[in-house]
Amino acid sequence: MGATGAGTRAATHHGSLPPPSALPSGAVPLVPGQHDVRNPVPFPALRRTARPAPTDAALPTSASTEASTEPSTEPSAAPARPRRLLPVAAAVTALVLTGGAAGYAQAHKTVTLDVDGQEVRVSTFAGSVDALLEDRGVATGARDTVTPTGGLQDGTTVVVRHARPVLVEQDGATRTVWTTALTADAALEAMAARGEAGALVASRSSAGRIEVGMALTEGTPVDVVADGATRPAPEGATTAAAALAGLGLEVGPLDRVRVRTTDAGRVEVVLVRVVEQDVTTTSEVPFASSTVEDPDRLEGTRAVVTAGVPGVRTLVEHVTTVDGVETARSTVQDSVTQAPVDEVVAVGTKPKPKPAPKPAPAAATGGGSAPAASSGSTGSLNWAALAACESGGNPSIVSASGKYHGLYQFSVATWQAVGGSGLPSQASAAEQTARAQALYERSGAGQWPHCGPRLFS
Repeated sequence: MGATGAGTRAATHHGSLPPPSALPSGAVPLVPGQHDVRNPVPFPALRRTARPAPTDAALPTSASTEASTEPSTEPSAAPARPRRLLPVAAAVTALVLTGGAAGYAQAHKTVTLDVDGQEVRVSTFAGSVDALLEDRGVATGARDTVTPTGGLQDGTTVVVRHARPVLVEQDGATRTVWTTALTADAALEAMAARGEAGALVASRSSAGRIEVGMALTEGTPVDVVADGATRPAPEGATTAAAALAGLGLEVGPLDRVRVRTTDAGRVEVVLVRVVEQDVTTTSEVPFASSTVEDPDRLEGTRAVVTAGVPGVRTLVEHVTTVDGVETARSTVQDSVTQAPVDEVVAVGTKPKPKPAPKPAPAAATGGGSAPAASSGSTGSLNWAALAACESGGNPSIVSASGKYHGLYQFSVATWQAVGGSGLPSQASAAEQTARAQALYERSGAGQWPHCGPRLFS
């Protein structure tokens, strides 16, 4: 190569590049497919022309390798012309720019993001689904679903479904279930696939609106079941509240709304009427009977001095009905609101006067008077006379007021007090007489203030 070989090593021509294995330690190839040592690339437009060598034999030193030139064929006295490296630098720059443009195109993507049914096209440089969601501010939790996951490709559709709690009624019990379904029928279908068939329970918002938490369906027919009838929901009713309002159905404060699917694949909004009310009933409280001794009355006589009056018992119960069928009943109040008045019977203790002695037989004149009759027992009293006075002797008669019955005009309470059942006017004459005698034994003839004296006639 001659005496100039040492001066040209720093500016080696491409035709004399060393093989890759001969690159110095730390050398980096600058152009794909070619190799070079790590030398700065000068831009001739920014450099001055190299100075001529001081002598013919002089050559550039290693310190001037940045200004080295091609070996010259002119006499050594002529100045060396600088080598122009601008084409090489331009090629390197073009390759870098081309690679950068290709990398930009590869990093930029247009994807579709579907969040709970709301779709939007997104231009992004995100390299993964997680990065895309973070850039878009879409938060997800453990119950939510995201598909796909991992790396993000141009044209991908990323679907995010947030889980929401819904109330589900199964076998009469209500519990909370989390679902990512967008519609009620989709949620019910997913539950049925897991063997958890049931109905969604609508709740009330703070404003009193009926809400299930999601739309009813996407295209499935919807029926409304209420008040014993099934009717199709108005067209365009996408929520339970809209379906009910569209048919003019008012939902009471205690009414319940359920959403279920039928075997025929239809969605049903079921309105259950619930009524809670207090129901009041009254019943009679029987009065008690007591006796007091009356020294002014003859022995064996009785008289009612205070008539018995039944009391009143009031029962208040809270009753719940569901679609007209009673489902619960509880006692609110059970008390005697009117106390009975006890009966008081005076029993005579005054000794009866001794009967007058029989008169002596009259002189034989052919005539005389009959002896006076004795008072006899209760059975010997004149019950027929009493019956004739009280009822005209009719055992089935009832007073105009409906309060007094039978031969001896019993009240129902008095009849029951002496062991009778049913109505006195429906009992036989013999039973009525026996009950009247029992009453006389207990209370005396005073039970019949007007007709009682007839017993002794």
